[in-house]
Amino acid sequence: MKKVLTEFIGTFFLVMGAALYGGIGAALALMAMIYAGGHISGAHYNPAVSLAVWIRGKSTLGDMLGYWMSQLAGGIAAALVLVNIFGVEGTAPCVIPEDETIRGVASEMLGTFALAYVVLNVATAKGTAGNSFYGIAIGGTVLAMAKTIGEFSGGAYNPAVAVGLSLQKTFCWSQIWIYLVASFIGAAVAAFVFKYNNPDDK
Repeated sequence: MKKVLTEFIGTFFLVMGAALYGGIGAALALMAMIYAGGHISGAHYNPAVSLAVWIRGKSTLGDMLGYWMSQLAGGIAAALVLVNIFGVEGTAPCVIPEDETIRGVASEMLGTFALAYVVLNVATAKGTAGNSFYGIAIGGTVLAMAKTIGEFSGGAYNPAVAVGLSLQKTFCWSQIWIYLVASFIGAAVAAFVFKYNNPDDK
């Protein structure tokens, strides 16, 4: 219960940051929440990252599914608070133009790959165990991806963020599949690359 509550809280503030201040807000919120909850849940705050950690072998299927539910709940709760309490609601534009779907998919896939790859290497690898820089590295990755290729997709790199921002109408629902499919593929590839590069790190 402590783990899923931590995942809910972290994802809630991540979506708040993303909705209110874009990539910078998301990166700073993520960084802070990672340091706050990393020792409890591993601070995934992202269903795609949870998938990567599971494929890597550092999570059970039950934990992953529980994390998914709490992360989505956190994203939805943040959207409801933004709209109903603070009056922050988008206009439901489709961030990705219809003729640039491939670029949008590529942006989400590459950005999530980078995020999951960094998470696995700085937060789960034996060689970096006990480090104090993991929050900065992970938050910095989100900021770097948002500022470099985020313009092509809105830079969610996280299914829970995509659901929250779609509910809050920063994104449009007709493109939700892009954020879900691309991010899960990117995270899965990152996990397999990590396992290939670190065959002895179980």
